[in-house]
Amino acid sequence: MDLTDLILLPIAFLGATVAAFWLSMVIWTFRDIRSRTRDLPTQFLATLLVAVLNVPGLLIYLILRPRETLAEAYERALEEELILQTLEEIEQCPACGRRVKAEFIVCPYCHTRLKQRCPRCQRPLRLEWTLCPYCGVSVSGAAPSPALAASARGGSAGPE
Repeated sequence: MDLTDLILLPIAFLGATVAAFWLSMVIWTFRDIRSRTRDLPTQFLATLLVAVLNVPGLLIYLILRPRETLAEAYERALEEELILQTLEEIEQCPACGRRVKAEFIVCPYCHTRLKQRCPRCQRPLRLEWTLCPYCGVSVSGAAPSPALAASARGGSAGPE
């Protein structure tokens, strides 16, 4: 073994290490951008940026990449939808706007009639219903109260 072989061996090892590091950066960037966007030109450009500019390209990519992955965005959207559904389930008195339970017939705060009872099964029914969905009996006198009618139109008819 001569001197040139002793010099070439570490250089070849160093070159292989640098090439493996470069390739791993490109592959990592491709996988990362693919998890963050579905836009193919963006995926291509981000990967090309790192492939051409190496470490400075990776730093630029890390600065410009989208903050959240597609999975995180999907999870956040599901959480927001769940929160909206929970808020919609909370019943409020149409006259005073305070929270009331679903089974309340009258608002305990302002005494506005919220529901009526079914004549047969005694379950709470909305004022606008003309038929009990639980037992099927026809409900007479199902005219909504003035406060309920005003809240449906967007006004307020509570006590002044």
